[in-house]
Amino acid sequence: MSVYYNDEEGIIAEPLNLTVSLRGTRETRDHYQLFRLTGLLDAFSEPTFRKVLGGKIDEGPKHIILDLSQIDFVDSSGLGALVQLAKQAQNATGTLQIVTNARVTQTVKLVRLEKFLSLQSTVDAAVENIKGA
Repeated sequence: MSVYYNDEEGIIAEPLNLTVSLRGTRETRDHYQLFRLTGLLDAFSEPTFRKVLGGKIDEGPKHIILDLSQIDFVDSSGLGALVQLAKQAQNATGTLQIVTNARVTQTVKLVRLEKFLSLQSTVDAAVENIKGA
């Protein structure tokens, strides 16, 4: 497995083995995990997404930030996976913060899940929200 080192912050980003249409990295910080994802969160990628991220939640830390600001599309399967991950994080006494873009926000708001999924506009806002938890 390769890792990427971010000199600015001294953070190691571990590539996630997802799908052709969904790619991402995982950064483990002191009290949270940051997942940065790109591509499509749809019926094709959802089973792998849920399995990989669910396993990482179990490994800890229990607070999770999903950076979906580079996601191009989310369908109902993807929304279902986000709800399941939020519940899994809550059951592990953690939180799930989701950083979104306009497309993701619109999709989440259509089904009125914006408060449950704790949508944030930036990674910094998500980190601050975790600090308050």
